Amino acid sequence: MRSTLEPGGAAPEVGPAEPRRRVDGRLVVLLVVVALYSRGTLRGSLDPVVLRTWTTVFVAIVVQALPFLALGVLVSGAITALVSPAVLERALPSSPLLAVPGAALAGAALPGCECASVPIAGRLCARGVQPAAAVAFMLAAPAVNPVVLVATAVAFPGQPRMVAARFLGSLGTSMLVGLVWSRVGGQAWVQRARDRLAADDGPRWLAFTLAARHDLWDAGGWLVVGAAAAATLQVVVPRSLLLAVADQPVLAVGALAGLAVVLAICSEADAFVAASLREFSLTARLVFLVVGPAVDVKLIAMQAGLFGRRFAARFAPLTFVAAVVCALAAAQVVLR
Repeated sequence: MRSTLEPGGAAPEVGPAEPRRRVDGRLVVLLVVVALYSRGTLRGSLDPVVLRTWTTVFVAIVVQALPFLALGVLVSGAITALVSPAVLERALPSSPLLAVPGAALAGAALPGCECASVPIAGRLCARGVQPAAAVAFMLAAPAVNPVVLVATAVAFPGQPRMVAARFLGSLGTSMLVGLVWSRVGGQAWVQRARDRLAADDGPRWLAFTLAARHDLWDAGGWLVVGAAAAATLQVVVPRSLLLAVADQPVLAVGALAGLAVVLAICSEADAFVAASLREFSLTARLVFLVVGPAVDVKLIAMQAGLFGRRFAARFAPLTFVAAVVCALAAAQVVLR
């Protein structure tokens, strides 16, 4: 047997192992459903009317949302590749009272999806930006950017108040959470982010390609889940039950707020899901739109991985409560 050691006795250098490619479980589920339907298994076991209704709702949501999803992914990838966190670092003042509103408004000018905003916030903290400002930017960028607002206007035609209410509710959420976090946030999570994030030294085209591909795959998967869930609610849950929940304002707000956390739909596409929930009031659907980009299951997981579990355990409940309160306040001012 030949030795694996070099003649001098030293072990040969081994390059870093290539990461294993993982298959998205959401895509597997979708492919299984399509395969069963094509073989006639589902068509033979489901009511044709119900299945036709489910398919119509599902396809309508996906087709309407895809152009905005693709545009948002391209813009987010360009921002990731071309705009350095150093730009915001130089532009933001050092005082949290001034930096938080500035960072929140920068989210409208520098749009990005939820997945991109978390590592950008980590890089801002690592460069010395006020943590409260980084948090405000992380919440505002996916929620108040032009792509999301245009998508909301298309999803709710003839209702410009819905666009204004979403903008005010999301902007208020980012500012409120940022200011509160400046008091109670602590600094341990900042050091964790600084330790975990490496310097960006790769070519810009590669950064754009990686960011766009990741966001399209992830956001597209969650769009499929959200559209399927909305279609299922329309055909499986009895209309009488939906109306019973929708007729109770507190219950309706709580139900759609929880649904936003679980579905984790990309902010460029969630307005089309909200528009399909016609049994619920505009106020309840506004809560869905404000809560979703601020706190959901995928964001909690990403924040726990980058900033630590203690951060996520404190930040997620704070953000959820702030988003519900700000959405209700915006609805009271704009939608009444």
